[in-house]
Amino acid sequence: MTDHTFQHAADPIAARGAAVDTQMTIMVLALTLLLVLVATLVVYAVPNRPWPVSSAAPVRVDSAVGGQFTAQPIVLPAELPATPLPAEEALTPHMQAALDYTARRYRVSATALQPVFAAAQITAGELGLDPLLIIAVIGIESSFNPLSESTQGAQGLMQVIPRFHRNKFPAGADGMHLFDPVANVRVGARALQEYIRDLGGLTDGLQQFAGSRDDVTQSYAEKVLAERERLELAARRQTGTTSSTSAGLYAANPLRKPPRIEG
Repeated sequence: MTDHTFQHAADPIAARGAAVDTQMTIMVLALTLLLVLVATLVVYAVPNRPWPVSSAAPVRVDSAVGGQFTAQPIVLPAELPATPLPAEEALTPHMQAALDYTARRYRVSATALQPVFAAAQITAGELGLDPLLIIAVIGIESSFNPLSESTQGAQGLMQVIPRFHRNKFPAGADGMHLFDPVANVRVGARALQEYIRDLGGLTDGLQQFAGSRDDVTQSYAEKVLAERERLELAARRQTGTTSSTSAGLYAANPLRKPPRIEG
């Protein structure tokens, strides 16, 4: 009798104890989640702290015969080669308008494009080239991806093949030099200017730049010139001007039809 009475009296106490244990467990879990959330907010509230990114190496995808694709990792250095960016180089209104159009057409940050357009403007002035021609080549070659690399080893914005143009590298430049956007523009523009000069014409120079001088259709040159004309027309439309930045550049290269302006 006594044992049964004690058992019945202990059951409510055990039930209350179990309920307290459950409540404590829930409170501990809630407190832990709260602390994790607070710690996360504190970490990323620190100014200039980058959000975490994947540690996996970026992948280059190259097309191959038959539509097959092969992915190869690109090994990037801790820092890109130190090529000075054009310091506070003010773009002409025509170039700024072309930049705005390019940012929309290729969906690229206008801020990221500014040093590329500044380098094209400066280098074109030094070499006697049309800056929009340089920009057009970049659009056709890489779509403004500074880390692009072809199966033939052409690198960067203007798809320059290093072994053919090492004489244009500054002293001390390493194998990643052409992945620096400004450096690539300077080397690529010099190569293009040399081809145009040595071959005596814009079309032949462009075809040689692409490594397709024997192409009787001259399709590469036509694509670049059409892209350059899109830039020109878009810039004129935005600035309200009617004159070209390079009169006579296309006298020997008439386009079959005006290109359609997008964006």
